[in-house]
Amino acid sequence: MQTTTTTLRVSEPREILALVPHRLGFRPRDSAVAVSLRPPRGEVGLVVRVDLPHLADEVDGPLLARTLVAHLGRDGARRGILVLYTDHDPRDEEGGAQLAAQHVREAADDALGEVQVWVVTATGYLSLDCVEDCCPPGGRPLRDLDSTQVGATLVLAGSAVADSREDIARIRPESGDVRRSAARVRRRWQLRWEEAQVAGADAVVRWREDSLAAWRDAVAIVEAGPPGPGGTPWGRIEAGLADRAVRDGVLVALVPGTADLPERCVRTVPSTPELDAAMCAAMALILDPSRGVVPPVRASAVHEAVLEAVVARGRAGAQAPALTLLALLSWWRGDGARARLLLDAALDADPEHHLAELLDDALTAAVPPGWVRHTD
Repeated sequence: MQTTTTTLRVSEPREILALVPHRLGFRPRDSAVAVSLRPPRGEVGLVVRVDLPHLADEVDGPLLARTLVAHLGRDGARRGILVLYTDHDPRDEEGGAQLAAQHVREAADDALGEVQVWVVTATGYLSLDCVEDCCPPGGRPLRDLDSTQVGATLVLAGSAVADSREDIARIRPESGDVRRSAARVRRRWQLRWEEAQVAGADAVVRWREDSLAAWRDAVAIVEAGPPGPGGTPWGRIEAGLADRAVRDGVLVALVPGTADLPERCVRTVPSTPELDAAMCAAMALILDPSRGVVPPVRASAVHEAVLEAVVARGRAGAQAPALTLLALLSWWRGDGARARLLLDAALDADPEHHLAELLDDALTAAVPPGWVRHTD
């Protein structure tokens, strides 16, 4: 399940249909998307995507529909719209699209009233309930959605839509020379770790501090422009993230307002009650419905770019720590589809990665980040 929230007011259904792919980041296929319309004037709020066959399932579909409606209710929806993405016009048959719509309408009847259902096919768009000339066989042409005010505004603002769900999580590897440079740095940094463990606690702390400093350096590099071709600091970060204390320091550094808490994480092993309390307070900004905040857009984009650079330069199939942190950032900003794909890649690389397992539990249970569940 993917959830995204950004308030926007639109005036007609085709503008909502033009908006949905931009909010999801990709063009849905074989999907059902529930859209929250908030009072007083129908502002678009939460957008939630699920697989159409799952929603149409006679056993699991009704429960999933109730979950969708509950998400819209927590978003303050007054009304809801359901958009079904399927290959062809489903109006003349009793199939998955009809069942999915029925499940959502039954689940939403008391809370939201009648739910409008729109369908986007490979060639057109239509209202599921339209039997008159307003929606001809196959629907109205898709090109109409490209000429909406919402679509034009988003394109001019730089919004891009991937062709498929898989594309939103694809990280292309860097060239062989760049990856070899990063690998040389990684191997030297791993050797320093082995030497530090022999040298004693002070050397271990220095190695961890230097690994976190590499993260800070990488953030500064990306803030200034695209990453260069060298292996530093990317190889150091890759090696450092294998250490849980460094990983926790980087995790905390993703959260706004944590000051020197990341450095305290790498210096204080084992942890202390004071450090544990500070860590819990930082994580509450991601997880807690009463304290959760929306991730800062610019900082999160930089952090994602750093982690993607680590993955692109690192060993193929061995990037569970960086992929898990990327998945966490995606989940935090409500992009459950990207989070799911990144997390699956992380678990393929390391099925026992603890943070990945915890995040997997949250995604499997469809638990949104704290700010989505915000309570006053």
